[in-house]
Amino acid sequence: MDMLHILSTTFLAAALTMSGGAFEPGHAVDPTEAELAYADAPYGVDPMVTGPVSASFKEQQQIAGCDAAKWPDVPLACYPE
Repeated sequence: MDMLHILSTTFLAAALTMSGGAFEPGHAVDPTEAELAYADAPYGVDPMVTGPVSASFKEQQQIAGCDAAKWPDVPLACYPE
């Protein structure tokens, strides 16, 4: 590698580091409600509830489209309160 390529690569790495990781996978400029609610789960939270739930909660999930929701675009209605 020539010196210019090494310097430009180093500069790019430093710029990405200082930008707060804006190019990290899963990072959103404007976080969704789910990302804000589950900020301690950097890889997301599965909207599938695996325990017993009420009929009204199942209906709420169906209306919110939880079956097709993909992180980070998961409505908070998919999660129990």
